[in-house]
Amino acid sequence: MSTMVIAATVTAALIWVPGACASSITNRDGKDWKVTVIEDKATKDHVLAPSAALEGICLKGCVVRLNDNDKDEYELKGSEKVSIEDGYLYYDGPPASAVPKVDDADQPFEPGSE
Repeated sequence: MSTMVIAATVTAALIWVPGACASSITNRDGKDWKVTVIEDKATKDHVLAPSAALEGICLKGCVVRLNDNDKDEYELKGSEKVSIEDGYLYYDGPPASAVPKVDDADQPFEPGSE
C-alpha cells in the first residue's frame, strides 16, 4: 500500500512541477486575440477567445506578440501570470520566484538573529 502512495505522489509531483515554472496568459478582453509565442527559434500561434487561457507556455522564457504586431511584443521569463486587457498585456501577480517560501512566510523577524 505505501509503495502505491509513494508512486502516486512522485507521479503527481512530476506532472505538476513543469507547470509551476511556466507562464500563463488569460484573455480578459471581449474579443479574440491572436497570440504568437516565440521560444528559442520556435514560433507558435494561438487564438485566445474571451475568458480563455493559455497555460504552460514559456518554460525557459519567450517573447509574446499580440496580433502579429511587432510593437506589441512582451518578454516573459517563464513564471509570469499575465492577462490581455484592452489590447495590452498586464501582469496578474508577482512571478513565482518572488513569493516567499512556506517555511519563511510566518517567521517573525527578530533583530540580531541574522
